[in-house]
Amino acid sequence: MTSPNSLISVQDLQVSFRMSKTHTAEAVKGVSFEIPSNATVALVGESGSGKSVSAMSIVRLLPENVILGAQSKVMYQGSNLLSAPVEDLRRLRGKDISVVFQEPMSSLNPVFTVGEQIAEVLRIHMRLNARQARDRALELMTEVGIPNPKERLNAFPHELSGGQQQRVMIAIAIACEPKLLIADEPTTALDVTVQRQITDLIARLQQRKKMSVLFISHDLGLVGEISSQVIVMRHGVVKEAGDVRTIFTAPRDSYTQALIACRPRLDTRPLRLPVIDDFVNHRPIVTEQRVSAAATGAPLVSVQGLRKDYRLKKGLFGHSIFQAVKNADFTLHEGRTLGVVGESGSGKTTVGMMLTRLTDATAGSIEFDGKNLIDLNADQMRPYRSRIQIIFQNPYASLNPRFTIAQILMEPMRIHRIGSDEDDRARRALTLLDKVGLPKDAFGKYPHEFSGGQRQRIAIARCLSMQPEIIVCDESVSALDVSVQATVLNLLLDLQEEFGLAYVFISHDLAVVKYMADDILVMSQGEVVERGLAEDIYRNPQHAYTQQLLQAIPKGLAIAG
Repeated sequence: MTSPNSLISVQDLQVSFRMSKTHTAEAVKGVSFEIPSNATVALVGESGSGKSVSAMSIVRLLPENVILGAQSKVMYQGSNLLSAPVEDLRRLRGKDISVVFQEPMSSLNPVFTVGEQIAEVLRIHMRLNARQARDRALELMTEVGIPNPKERLNAFPHELSGGQQQRVMIAIAIACEPKLLIADEPTTALDVTVQRQITDLIARLQQRKKMSVLFISHDLGLVGEISSQVIVMRHGVVKEAGDVRTIFTAPRDSYTQALIACRPRLDTRPLRLPVIDDFVNHRPIVTEQRVSAAATGAPLVSVQGLRKDYRLKKGLFGHSIFQAVKNADFTLHEGRTLGVVGESGSGKTTVGMMLTRLTDATAGSIEFDGKNLIDLNADQMRPYRSRIQIIFQNPYASLNPRFTIAQILMEPMRIHRIGSDEDDRARRALTLLDKVGLPKDAFGKYPHEFSGGQRQRIAIARCLSMQPEIIVCDESVSALDVSVQATVLNLLLDLQEEFGLAYVFISHDLAVVKYMADDILVMSQGEVVERGLAEDIYRNPQHAYTQQLLQAIPKGLAIAG
């Protein structure tokens, strides 16, 4: 039964996909929920939970191989959108119901200016002429907080930052003042400060325009700040639903409890993060706190005056110098983790790439085992490459799709002459799979047969095949669901304890860095603006930029405290 205040009523939604002539995959299994008028409802769950499929069913933005249940309904103004004519849906999309997608660079057309793309929706749905549409586009860009909107109106998407691109997407979505805005993971790829700006913007627009928002996320910290009601999904079913305070303070379902507990918190640092299976199988939760290993003896690595300049072309004959990293200094000790934090463009990834010599430094020194790595040529550097490894952010892009897992793990050993023969390398590879919690039958499979979290475990195993002393983790858990992230972080800590590994942990997620790091570098615009013990910096940040980063951390989970 639809309530009087309901804007959208999803009833017994069943969605399957035809995978072959004989096989179908069920994505959503009888889901029902309502989106009230002038309210923000959050759909929460991990990848594969069915939350995005449920949301896209509302506007029928689904693949051609979709099969909708005969009893499924999405009721809007007395009409079932699942059986509405395509012409009606075209009039509805962008006007009454709009969508902001996760990745703006995939959603914006690269060959049109952002002004033209905002104006297009106004011409189609509002019947404005070119001049009126352009004037309104300028107003919308101002409304969503894009700096210098007159100049940006003629910019192409690639000329804007990620946060600005997402603001353009929001401007397009709200152009016709829709009754419902569907925000599908709109901040996942953004820095914590930009993420804060986007969620604040959506909240302000929701209040000012009295529209409803369906906010899709796997981050409960964000959800607690922006939404009034929460729907928790897993494996295509609703596990729990209710108002945000009830869900956070008294979650009934073990899966909801796990999602809340998996996220690292700023006020506690347990030996292990809880994972989904701990709650589902009623295992005791570890409460003992982790103590950082002491920084004893000489540093494993000492970095002085590290600098990276890029020569940028300016005009036909001129050029300018862009300093990506400006005179960074730090040390790294065995068994400890150095966290490097900052927004996109702060230089943190460049520091990691110079440490591994995947990028050559312009100046400075990297002292490791009595050698300055910057002075070594390619042949001289080869023995050190196996000792300093890197785990990249995207496990989908960092593994060769044409190699089996056996080839992925054994090839580096072969190149660096680790292991006496192929049988020995195979045995080592199988041992590594066991270390990272993957079954032996993974050995002959290909990367596409694994989930994102499993691929990241394979990437970690590949690093370990080199028997490294230092591993650079470059945003290596930011693309993962919170429970998978917790599993990978626990694995990294276990390996650090077992092998005495030193980590350089690069991330824009300050809660994760707080959990992992013993020491911290805070970077802004290529400079190290603050450094010190993690506990000291989080308890009493000295620099205004660090204070700004910490204030931007989603505090939604504090409701549960």
